Parts: sequence; structure tokens; C-alpha cells
Amino acid sequence: MIFQIDDTADEIYFPDPHLGESDGCFAVGGDLSIDRLLLAYSNGIFPWYSFRDQEEPLWFCPMKRFVIFPDEIHVSHSMRTLMNKNRYSVGINEAFDQVIMECAKSNHRNEEDGAWLGMDIIQAYTNLHEQGFAASVEVWDKETDELVGGLYGVTIGKVFIGESMFSKVPSASKLALIFLARFMKEHGGRMIDCQLETAHLKSMGGRYISYEEYMKIMNDD
Repeated sequence: MIFQIDDTADEIYFPDPHLGESDGCFAVGGDLSIDRLLLAYSNGIFPWYSFRDQEEPLWFCPMKRFVIFPDEIHVSHSMRTLMNKNRYSVGINEAFDQVIMECAKSNHRNEEDGAWLGMDIIQAYTNLHEQGFAASVEVWDKETDELVGGLYGVTIGKVFIGESMFSKVPSASKLALIFLARFMKEHGGRMIDCQLETAHLKSMGGRYISYEEYMKIMNDD
């Protein structure tokens, strides 16, 4: 079942995501305001829709969550070799605007059917970043000072919800993810929400947990 969100309601709300479709889609409507996005992410909900084909946001909340726990990040031999070469440096929140734009246009994603990272979404996450609720990780080529990879996502308490990543050189996004996991482990971070399973993320330690376990971690202060 997919619910229509009542935009005229006095309070920002979401219906029960347990009643949604098998792919996690359960609601349509509302806006991308900071307050609504924070309510959404605090409950494991995220917007995902084709900005060219869908006038209103679609909201998803899968009952199986694909996550990486910081202390379970897998660093392959090839990644260790790459890191030991010391060709790249990695930082946090050094170029959020540039990272999100690169994520949008990387490999011509913004020209593809179903592209979701349009200007409304970009502005919404930029607003979250300005309020301290979204963060980026940047990978720089030390020889050229060029941004060659990175990722960004939403930060809620001790949880990082990954939204998108990009690489201009092989394995740059993996470097960003490894750095993020190690940073979170050092600073008490509990979980990286990957949202969708990919072979790339599975090879780095991603696994499924239940929505109930996910929310327990989300609410654990």
C-alpha cells in the first residue's frame, strides 16, 4: 500500500512504513524540508524518485536494511596496496557542494532515465549540510589537488545514511568508505546505512539486518 501524505496537516508525519510495498515504497507527497527529512531519516525513511517523472517525492522504508558496521569494514589486499602508495588524501566536509554535484553527474547519471539527484534534492541535502545533518567525504589526488572521489550522506546521531558516491579514478569511492568507517569507529559511530545492496558494498562488509534492529541502533544514545 502506498499512502498519500496530507500536505495540509498541521503536523509533519509519515504513515506506518510496515504497511508499504515489498520494495519499501510506502508514501508519496509532502516536501523536502529540513524538518520532514530529519523526521524521515530518524525513522529509517528516505526519499527516492525520478525528478523528471515524479512531481511529488516517493518515500521508502525497506524492512530489510543493508548496512555496514564500522568495525566490520572489509579492506581487501588490493585496497591496502592502494592506500600504502599514499597517492590520495581523504577528508571530511571539505567540499560538500562539489561532492554532491559530482555524484549527480558522474558517468552522466543525471542524463539517465530515472535519475533522482535533481536540483531540488541537491538543494535539500545542501540545506541539511548547512544545519550539520549531512556530511561528505572527499578523496583528493595529492599530485594534482583534484577531487577524484567521494560520498555524501545524512548524519543522525551515531548513524550515517549514505546517499551517493562517485569515483573518477579506480577505487576512489572505496577509499572514501573505508575512511568513513574508520572515522566512525574512532568516534563512536554505530552504523552506515547503505540503502541498497550492490556487489561493491557487499564485498566491503555490507549485510542485511531487520528494520527493528536498525531502529534499535538508531535510537540507541
